[in-house]
Amino acid sequence: MLTLNPASRHRENRPVPKIGLAIAGGGPLGAIYELGALRALDEGIDGLRLHQLDHYVGVSAGAFLATSLANQVTTSQMCRIFMGAPGAEFAFEPESFLRPALGEFMSRVRNLPGALYAMISEAVTHPSRLGHLESVGGLSRILPTGIFDNETIEQFVTRVLDRPGRTNDFRTLETSLRIVAMDLDTGGAVRFGEPGTEDVSISRAVQASAALPGLYPPVRIKGRYYVDGALRRTLHASVALKGGVDLLIGINPLVPYDSALAPEASHPMTESRMIAGGLPLVLSQTFRALIQSRMQIGISNYATEYPESSILLVEPNRSDERMFFTNMFSYSSRSELAEHAYQITRAELLARADDLEKFLAPYDMRPDREALSSDQSLFTSLRREAAYLAPLGNNLARSLDRLDRALEEI
Repeated sequence: MLTLNPASRHRENRPVPKIGLAIAGGGPLGAIYELGALRALDEGIDGLRLHQLDHYVGVSAGAFLATSLANQVTTSQMCRIFMGAPGAEFAFEPESFLRPALGEFMSRVRNLPGALYAMISEAVTHPSRLGHLESVGGLSRILPTGIFDNETIEQFVTRVLDRPGRTNDFRTLETSLRIVAMDLDTGGAVRFGEPGTEDVSISRAVQASAALPGLYPPVRIKGRYYVDGALRRTLHASVALKGGVDLLIGINPLVPYDSALAPEASHPMTESRMIAGGLPLVLSQTFRALIQSRMQIGISNYATEYPESSILLVEPNRSDERMFFTNMFSYSSRSELAEHAYQITRAELLARADDLEKFLAPYDMRPDREALSSDQSLFTSLRREAAYLAPLGNNLARSLDRLDRALEEI
């Protein structure tokens, strides 16, 4: 589903437009959708270089993708890594992100004697409260703040960025990158990479932004604790819009499912299917609905607040059962889901080609109808770009890209 919000007026005296990209969260499933959609955009829009933009904003799962693109890792390289395709730089091991947070568990176990003593003392002092929930409230001290160890996220991002031509330091990036997390003590959004936070490593910022409460423990940075940035806002598009981008591309994988839009022959009793899925599906639908409502309000406000900026928003269709009824934290079907997102986005771009032609014209871009009409798979598209395995080749390719862009700005 494409949403096109053109600028009501265009900036003067800016020969080369500034382009930004904001990528929302959505867990592993959201990241897989975003990969397929990003690859489709990269191929389907002539003049767009997603690894050479002016501003990047990443939240939660989208923080890693934004970080990679800001370091000029191409969509093809990222797809190879996450899909385990031939020529990948790293062997991606999803199970490494689901290791128990043993350190967190041990720290909570140390609280057990004190919690039990407090509960026994309460029972002796106030026996009438023994049957009430408040009598066991003190046991919350022994519950872990997260099930899985998110240090593995930081370590993986560090590995990816620890290559020639890449950096784990916001200050040495050649572009603007903002990673958004929520300060647990204030509830406010913190944008790592801005003045005052730019000395935090990019990998640690990604870890903080992806610390979904309940799954991962809060991340301690400079004495404060941070959790998933999507809890404050999904896309945080205003971060790039305030930076003065002329065109903002937003990727949001989380939309609520609407059974009324699904084909009539497909699952006529979707409501029962939703309930049969239990608490995870109910929570997922509720969470998505809240996110969608906030996003729609934000997008409508941006038209007034940033009249000189256009917004292209890419989301799954609300009737897309494949995206909704797949386990949100599943890795096992990642290749099929990335392919699905890739093909759906290509189809949307082709169907809206005439609208896109007019929308993208001020930014020296256009839909590539020939590429979008071609019959190819995501894996086929990856073969069109040579695998980047040698550091020397990576640096040379980046230098040529920079030269190409510099010549365009003359």
